[in-house]
Amino acid sequence: MIHTITEDRIAPFLTATTKKEVLNELAELFHKACPSCGNIKETISILTEREQIGSTGIGEGIAIPHGKLAHLSQIEICFGRSITGVPFASADNKPAQLFFLLLAPLDSAGPYLAALARLVRFLKSPHIRDRLLHAENAGAIAKIFSESREFA
Repeated sequence: MIHTITEDRIAPFLTATTKKEVLNELAELFHKACPSCGNIKETISILTEREQIGSTGIGEGIAIPHGKLAHLSQIEICFGRSITGVPFASADNKPAQLFFLLLAPLDSAGPYLAALARLVRFLKSPHIRDRLLHAENAGAIAKIFSESREFA
């Protein structure tokens, strides 16, 4: 099971200008929405370690920082958007603007990969990416997710 992307899990205007700042802002957003989900330093450490393996910037303005945390009982997701974009060492060398933080329990390999695949399918649509990029606020972004069968 994957957590729904509700308004409290959406940062429509990230202020970050570096990859590290994006990871910190997304971790803060996650821990504000889920205070019982471990500690923020551990989350930032796991995300940073994952980025050292290889960038989670997949191209087309999208990055999906992800990792596994011991304190989780289900897959958790948050969304952040940078209007100006942030250099993220993406596959296409373009700045990332749409960020999906995906965190999973340690023992969730199958559901974790399925959640990543659902997210990638959702983001293949240029129309969806454009709507996310131009949505007015967190409520409008949440509506886009709620309309998608990938997040139903």
